[in-house]
Amino acid sequence: MNPMLSPVRWPCEAIWQALEPLLPGFTVEVLPEVDSTNSELMRRARAGQTDPVLLVTERQTAGRGRLGRQWVSGSAAHAVASVGDQGFTAGPPQGETAPPGGSAAHAVASVGAIPSLTFSLGLNLAPTDWSGLSLAVGLSVAQSLHPDLVLKWPNDLWWHDRKLAGILIETANCAATSASRYVVIGIGINLLAPQSTGLSTAPAGLEELMPGVDASQALLQIAAPLVHTVQTFEARGFAPFVSAFNQRDALAQVAVTLSDGVQGVAQGVDATGALLVATPKGVQRVTSAEVSVRLQEGPRYDQL
Repeated sequence: MNPMLSPVRWPCEAIWQALEPLLPGFTVEVLPEVDSTNSELMRRARAGQTDPVLLVTERQTAGRGRLGRQWVSGSAAHAVASVGDQGFTAGPPQGETAPPGGSAAHAVASVGAIPSLTFSLGLNLAPTDWSGLSLAVGLSVAQSLHPDLVLKWPNDLWWHDRKLAGILIETANCAATSASRYVVIGIGINLLAPQSTGLSTAPAGLEELMPGVDASQALLQIAAPLVHTVQTFEARGFAPFVSAFNQRDALAQVAVTLSDGVQGVAQGVDATGALLVATPKGVQRVTSAEVSVRLQEGPRYDQL
C-alpha cells in the first residue's frame, strides 16, 4: 500500500512533550474542518485566547497565501495544522479533560490520506526588529526536512525549480500595555505534488525527496526546531540566520524582475533579510513589503 494513502496517526503527545517546556500552556487540537487555520487562530487571538496551540484540521476550505493567493486543501485527505502561542489552554498528557477538539491528553488522532500538510505557528513575540522572520521560518523548515531544499525569497521552499512549500505570516495586537504582538505563521507543504494547472510555478511534493514520508512524520520533524528558531529570532533577529539562508538561496546570481519592473541579479540577503539585487544603477535592497520577485531571462550585473 502507498504509505501516502494510509491513515495518519498524529503524534499529539510527542509534539506536546517537545514543545510544552518551550511554550507553557501548550496544547494540540484536531478539527475535522476549518476555513483557514491562520484565520481561526487570528479569530481566537482577537477574542483573547492567548495560550499556545498546535491546531490540526482534516480539511481547510478557504486557505490563504501571500498577496491574497488561495491555498487549497482537499477533503479529508488534506491536513492542515496551526501552532499558536495565543489560542488555547493546554492540559497535561494524562489525568485531565482535554479541550474540545483534542489536546495533548489525546495522544494520537487519526485522519485519512494526507497529500499535503498545512500548519501555522502562532507566538506572542516582541522582537526588536521583525524583518526577516519569514526567511528564518523557511530556513528552519528546510533544515528539518532535507539538505537539498532551497529557499526562494521571501517565503517559498523549492525543489528543482518547483514550489514545495509556502509561508504566510499575520499578526494581531496584544494587550495595550504589551510590547509584543501575536503572530500566526502559516506553512503549507505538498507531500504529493498536486496538479499544476493554472499555477505560475510547477509544484513539487516532499515524497519525491523523502519517499514514504507522511504528514505526522513531517510535522514532528518540523515543530520543535521551528519554535526554537522563532524564539532565537525574537532574541537575536535575523542576523544569526543569514549565512545558512544564503547557502540555500534559490535566487543567488539569478536574473530577477521586481514588481516595479526593475531588473537585476539577486545577490543574497543582508542581516535584516532584505534581498540584495544588483542593477545597472547599483545594488538595491528589496523588502518583502515592497515587491514580489519573478525570474527572468536577461543580462547579468554580477560585477556591478
